[in-house]
Amino acid sequence: MPSATAKVAIVTGAGSGIGRAVSLALLNAGWSVVLAGRRSDFLQETASLAAAADRALPHATDVADEASVAALFEAARARFGRLDLLFNNAGTGAPPVPLEDLTVRQWKRVVDINLTGAFLCTQAALRLMKDQDPRGGRIVNNGSISAHAPRPRSVAYTATKHAITGLTRSASLDGRAYGIAVGQIDIGNAATEMTQRMSSGVMQANGAIAAEPTMDVSAVADAVLYMASLPLEANVQFMTVMATNMPFIGRG
Repeated sequence: MPSATAKVAIVTGAGSGIGRAVSLALLNAGWSVVLAGRRSDFLQETASLAAAADRALPHATDVADEASVAALFEAARARFGRLDLLFNNAGTGAPPVPLEDLTVRQWKRVVDINLTGAFLCTQAALRLMKDQDPRGGRIVNNGSISAHAPRPRSVAYTATKHAITGLTRSASLDGRAYGIAVGQIDIGNAATEMTQRMSSGVMQANGAIAAEPTMDVSAVADAVLYMASLPLEANVQFMTVMATNMPFIGRG
């Protein structure tokens, strides 16, 4: 059984990429972590990579579904008794097509997962954190570099990531009275399955195709772990972690 003193986190999108890296960093630092994602087999694989698998709770979740999110947070409460950290990380993109060719169905899928999913998880976390004893906790939202500057043909992803900044600000204000700190990490070109295409070339603002540098995903995990480790009277409101030489500064 996990230690009664271990802090408890929920990480969405924990089956791969940034979510997996952050989950393992938290587990290795002594946290208990509820691993949320759509694929149970991927979540089980994440848990198997942890040195302390007994502190990992895989829980298949569709963050865009209200009942599924409610079940996730109830499972966390039932197993661990409280919640100290929510990392809103689950996300998806749409095909890189011209804006006028993006279907409404493709648009809604990105909005449902990236924005509505983060809202539902934030709402559930606030309810749990404000009623637990001791009260309070922390929420970290994965914003992305696209919360500041778009890539070509990324209207759905960019719009939702800009909206995440609004969610971060509003939740930070609304959670203040309950000792709930809310911040955002904006990530650029972490080396994961989603960014493999960077090495072969992606479209730039001028229409050219160019390879872009990436950084090891462990840098992101370390950054989230730092944000999570702060006392609740301190908060990283916004942090940008990016590959040093990626074309961000100067592109927007």
